[in-house]
Amino acid sequence: MEQKSILTLGIESSCDETSVSVVRNGREVLSNVIDTQIPIHEKYGGVVPEIASRNHIEAISRVTKKALEEANVTLNDIDAITPTYGPGLVGALLVGLSYAKALSFATGKPLVGVNHIEGHIAANYITYKELEPPFICMMMSGGNTQIIHVKGYTKFEVLGKTRDDAIRRSI
Repeated sequence: MEQKSILTLGIESSCDETSVSVVRNGREVLSNVIDTQIPIHEKYGGVVPEIASRNHIEAISRVTKKALEEANVTLNDIDAITPTYGPGLVGALLVGLSYAKALSFATGKPLVGVNHIEGHIAANYITYKELEPPFICMMMSGGNTQIIHVKGYTKFEVLGKTRDDAIRRSI
């Protein structure tokens, strides 16, 4: 008997990009729509949290609709709604999380929060479909760099990390 596919609607708003994706069985991306704010923040020399939050509010509904359309699914087809809950910019995270909570409530679909750092680790399963724990992973995101022993799908040990900034390559 063939097992039913599980479709998740991923919502990412931890910094300055609003991203929504539809993923099948945690390994196959059916859509990934990104609304970037880079041009908006360039004139300030970096991300301005309040501006980022306001732009997420303007983009999130449109990005979600486009992600569902590109995946050729509806909200009725989705099995779980999976927003990033942290770490990240508090206001930006609240936009994505609040939107996800509203979708979950309106549709009766389960809400499963995703840790931003663990999401970066899990992205390896999409790129390398045969990958299974245990493995060593170097995670770099914003000002965060960690070397992590991935012991299981939800079990991690940080082996090393930078104290206050990302590592940089010097030439």
